[in-house]
Amino acid sequence: MRHSTLWAALTLVFIHGATKACTVKKLGSSTGRFANATLVRLSEFLSAGYKKGVRPVKDWRTSTIVAIDLMVYSILSVDEKNQVLTTYVWYRQSWTDEFLVWNPEDFDEVKQVSMPTSNVWVPDILINEFVDVGKSPDIPYVYVTNNGLVRNYKPIQVVTACTLNIYNFPFDAQKCSLTFQSWLHTVDDINITLMRSPEELREDKSVFMNQGEWELLHILSNYKIFSVDNDDYYAEMKFHVVIRRRPLFYTVNLLLPSIFLMVIDIVGFYLPPDSGERVSFKITLLLGYSVFLIIVSDTLPATAIGTPLIGVYFAVCMALLVISLTETVLIVRLVHKQDLQMPVPHWIKYLVLERAPVLFCIHQKHRLCSSLSSDLEPYKDNYGTAAQCTLHHTCDIDQRLSQHDREGGLFGLHLPPSRDSSPPVMDNILQEVTAIRTFLEKRDRCREVAKEWLQVGYVLDVLLFRVYLLVLVAYSITLGTLWCVWQGA
Repeated sequence: MRHSTLWAALTLVFIHGATKACTVKKLGSSTGRFANATLVRLSEFLSAGYKKGVRPVKDWRTSTIVAIDLMVYSILSVDEKNQVLTTYVWYRQSWTDEFLVWNPEDFDEVKQVSMPTSNVWVPDILINEFVDVGKSPDIPYVYVTNNGLVRNYKPIQVVTACTLNIYNFPFDAQKCSLTFQSWLHTVDDINITLMRSPEELREDKSVFMNQGEWELLHILSNYKIFSVDNDDYYAEMKFHVVIRRRPLFYTVNLLLPSIFLMVIDIVGFYLPPDSGERVSFKITLLLGYSVFLIIVSDTLPATAIGTPLIGVYFAVCMALLVISLTETVLIVRLVHKQDLQMPVPHWIKYLVLERAPVLFCIHQKHRLCSSLSSDLEPYKDNYGTAAQCTLHHTCDIDQRLSQHDREGGLFGLHLPPSRDSSPPVMDNILQEVTAIRTFLEKRDRCREVAKEWLQVGYVLDVLLFRVYLLVLVAYSITLGTLWCVWQGA
């Protein structure tokens, strides 16, 4: 009895194996050169009765879980004007297809096979920020494992809209989002999850090309379920790609030339204000800076909603150069020597020539006065000596002529002495000498006025230069601090 039961069980196992083998053979009934091809038999087995338009679950209440992953390969371009980011990413997604399951023992231990993407069901997961179709390579196959796991790996050139903040250019960091979601299916049909942990995704830079203008900082992920009409709920996975610009190129080509030009402008203040060289120097420098701005205008990013701080910096530098030129013109006009120049008012003398040098430690005043006195002394001595000699010679002639008239009359004619003891020639000489003396005194007074205005000009030049230098240094420190903070953030 026991042997009969054993033989019956063996017979049933044999019949079941034969039936299964016949079923597999029937499904893979290829003839000819494909008769013994395992992959062909497996492909026919999986394709038999498969409906790619139907979500691959046996129980319609079961949600299809799609696991996705993102790896940034390269930052191709950042268009600040159009607010568009172009990246090249490696996108991976996987899900379970309950209709693509087989027993590896029936197909020579084949545990995974590649199938055309057009022959299997693929979730309709898109990127919401897409604005253009990139030049992505076409990957026509997916991998399918024996337990129904489908892996769809492909590179994508992503052209997405991104809100770019260029205020901190060239020390700016941008945060752009890539939102993956099913365009049609609700969370009850398709749900999204991460293929890796958020920590691994954040720090993964293994495939990123690190030689371009932009540096990848990290990738953040955020899962959310939202509803549009408070009826159907959708799942989305948002990746935040955080990148930072490398500022070395812009520092060397934009900031350093501007800094050098401003330093040259400061050095130009050491030219004498009473010479015309400073005005021509400042005008040349201003023209050179204008040409520099025209050259770099194409390099600066431009948007319709904002201006980078470096553009404000260039505009302020241009304004400082204009202020410097205006100050130079005013000082040169002030110290320019003129004969009809009005005297220096007393309040200007008190504030500029007496109080300002003491308060601001300006030592050029005494050196200026001594140099001007030494310059004016030769002229004063020469004209003073000539006037004294002329007057002394005229007095001697007058004295000798008067004595001769008293002794023997006028040239021996024994005429009575005239009521006017001085002849007409002597009167003319005296008038000329008086005119010369008046002219010299007037010129001395004009020179004294010009000297005082020159002192006022030198003191004001030093004061304005210090104020200009203080404003420039404060402005540079403020910008440098802001840029250092942004660079370290």
